[in-house]
Amino acid sequence: MPKNLTQKILDAHIQSGDKIPGSPVDVKIDQTLTQDATGTMAYIQLEAMGVDQVKTELSVSYVDHNTLQSGFMNADDHAYLQSVAAKHGVLFSRPGNGICHQVHLERFAKPGKTLIGSDSHTPTAGALASIAMGAGGLDVAKAMAGLPYTIPYPKVVEVRLEGKLPHGVSSKDIILELLKRRSVKGGVGKIFEYTGEGVKDLSVYQRATITNMGAELGATTSIFPSDERTLEFLTKQNRAEDWLELKADPDAQYDDLEIINLSELKPAAACPNSPDAVKDIAELKGQKVDQVAIGSCTNSGFEDMMKAAAILKGKTVAPNVSLVVSPGSRQVMIKLMENGALQTFVKAGARVLECTCGPCIGMGQSPKSDGISLRTFNRNFYGRSGTNSAGVYLVSPEVAAASAVAGVFADPTELDYQDSDFEHMTYVDDSMILKPSDNPEEVEIIRGPNIKPLPLNDALPESFNKKVVIKLEDNITTDHIAPAGAEVLPYRSNIEKLSTFVFRNNKEGFDKICKENNGGIIVAGENYGQGSSREHAALAPMYLGIKAVIAKSFARIHLANLINFGILPLVFENPADYDTIDEMDELVFENLDALNADQPLIVHNQTKNLDYALVPQFVQKDIPVLQAGGTLNYIRSMQA
Repeated sequence: MPKNLTQKILDAHIQSGDKIPGSPVDVKIDQTLTQDATGTMAYIQLEAMGVDQVKTELSVSYVDHNTLQSGFMNADDHAYLQSVAAKHGVLFSRPGNGICHQVHLERFAKPGKTLIGSDSHTPTAGALASIAMGAGGLDVAKAMAGLPYTIPYPKVVEVRLEGKLPHGVSSKDIILELLKRRSVKGGVGKIFEYTGEGVKDLSVYQRATITNMGAELGATTSIFPSDERTLEFLTKQNRAEDWLELKADPDAQYDDLEIINLSELKPAAACPNSPDAVKDIAELKGQKVDQVAIGSCTNSGFEDMMKAAAILKGKTVAPNVSLVVSPGSRQVMIKLMENGALQTFVKAGARVLECTCGPCIGMGQSPKSDGISLRTFNRNFYGRSGTNSAGVYLVSPEVAAASAVAGVFADPTELDYQDSDFEHMTYVDDSMILKPSDNPEEVEIIRGPNIKPLPLNDALPESFNKKVVIKLEDNITTDHIAPAGAEVLPYRSNIEKLSTFVFRNNKEGFDKICKENNGGIIVAGENYGQGSSREHAALAPMYLGIKAVIAKSFARIHLANLINFGILPLVFENPADYDTIDEMDELVFENLDALNADQPLIVHNQTKNLDYALVPQFVQKDIPVLQAGGTLNYIRSMQA
């Protein structure tokens, strides 16, 4: 029977489970990656499992998030990460070497491999025909320990690309079009596989923009075939031996189809505060802009930088605009130095930042009050930039550069600039990637005072009464739950401190409310936990005593994180029941020793004298994990 590309790779890695959409399958993982904001906790968890050497083909620890060293905390985390990588068989990409997704794309991703990373934009590697998925840090630690990764077997959506991108229109506009059609929850339980004649004209960097931002659809991942453009890219990276041709069989079947005519696309922007609030630039043209930021793991490749430089060459940034540029990797930065493009940026008035995530996660460069910021990033959630009152728009590098010069939203299709393939330049240098120690038993792991012991959950009681400590609307992101930014991120390895920031933009003093009520229950709407893979959005609430989250629906990665930390994920059988619950209602949970994944759990609202039928969002094999109080407790119990 003919197979699509997703089935060819995924099915070859499935160790158990039924290949039926929605059914859980265990997937063998070839590669893992971590970044420093989530990686510290992942390696603490790996240590807790007693693993001497990682069992994967390749594992890489990157430092790219917490590079703003305004105190000792981030530097301490980096020292820990370097030492633990050396001891346990993990490559270590040093601060300044680049953003994890771009460096992994350039140096390590391979066609036909599986990859999970403790960052939701790990699907970037799908540009090289990898099945690459974001995951919580604990799931990455389990993969490094040789355990499979469990996902619901996905539906596969064919995205057929026809035509060719016009001048000034970018691959960013392709994914924005898809978000406009499908929304931020339209990809849950699905893999988006790109096909059609339009694919062959897209470089690997252009494909990476699409697979990266496919995470905003809520998709499991996105993938492109491995073809001549893939070989061209790998050859430039001195990795031609990693290439193999991979594509869907003729007459392969898909679960759904989306057709996009590239020739008809126009430059677009995702408007505040959601990646699917998409408008054509023509609708925004002429509105004043205060800040422009070019970079992030979505648009900081060599090609992105060169197109922005082509528009900026010989021009000066408008007086009302602050422009920052952050190349995605050290090798891209050096290419820009060699060919004069870095000088173009500086002469135009740009501030050049180091090769990190930076402003994308609120790590510096917050806009001014009520400012309008155009960013080539992937997320514009409320407050993520560090300025709650700012209006953040997601755009292509071409729109960003054109608008920086004009001082207002500008259409790059109206400009005359070089618009060609910039992949011809090559620079490869892995000297900032450290190999693990040949004598791991001699490596001493460095632990600074900000690295606190991993908090553990209690076993799930047979029954409990808890109050609803917060009620939330639809599309609550992990940025709402466990904020990013320069103030918060340094405490990612200090859960006690981090817990004081939980829901701070939704309910001031949430941590105190939890402590006063001995924990509680979270109630939410659709797509709860969308966005980043950060397991801290489950770990910190667990620390505060949250025992269950009742929602209308969940985002995939956050759902797995809740289970990993022993928090019951449940959805309303009757969504209208959501309207009958208020904050501080007391809910009664009983017979939890007899949990059944196939039967609704009946929960009593003691305050309102109402009963709710709640559908478990876990499978039968998750029940011992939940009853133990989470995955680590369960692993310990099995080893005892």
